[in-house]
Amino acid sequence: MRLDQFVATSSGLSRKEAKRAITRGRVTVDGQACTAANRHLSPEARVVLAGEPLALPGERYLMMNKPAGVVSATSDSDHPTALDLLPAELTRNLHIAGRLDADTTGLLLLTTDGQWSHRVTSPRTDCPKTYRVTVSEPLTAASVKALEQGLQLHNDPRPTRPARVQVLEGRIIDLTISEGRYHQVKRMLAAVGNHVEDLHRLQIGAVVLDPDLEPGGYRELTDAERDSLG
Repeated sequence: MRLDQFVATSSGLSRKEAKRAITRGRVTVDGQACTAANRHLSPEARVVLAGEPLALPGERYLMMNKPAGVVSATSDSDHPTALDLLPAELTRNLHIAGRLDADTTGLLLLTTDGQWSHRVTSPRTDCPKTYRVTVSEPLTAASVKALEQGLQLHNDPRPTRPARVQVLEGRIIDLTISEGRYHQVKRMLAAVGNHVEDLHRLQIGAVVLDPDLEPGGYRELTDAERDSLG
């Protein structure tokens, strides 16, 4: 990692401020003053800024109960984003692992760990995701069978993987899928002649949305939750 990047990430300074501190001689590397912002550091390097030792922050793993109307993006000029709901000090290098549509609510995972989020979202990992779905009409037995066998979506060359369907009451079902295609749940219900009226993600893998989280609320994942997806 470059020295200016290390200083910025570990101190909370902007990249510009970090470069200024380095060029002004306020930073030492292994006890020696260093004014080269582009110096590449060894993993064991000891970096000190104005007498204070610096260390990279640990990776962050959060769950959020995403409310409707919030987009799953790091920035958006027209709509509030999931990151807008977090304190500024938590958002550095944070990204979303598994997006939700703006009108879909529920479990959203956010992390600074790129390898971990890739394992969560990669089609190869077969990570199941459970949604509570309110549909416009009660599902027929034929519709349930089609969803559980896998079905062909419009303009999609491959049929979906088999889903799990639990009919709770009337027009409310729990649907578990192990893919993440574009608008997949909505398209699957449309393929069996139905329509999604409300969509809420309950679970990703073994991680269940904390029932104590109000819409917009968040908390750190426990070690067990993090490791279950890693």
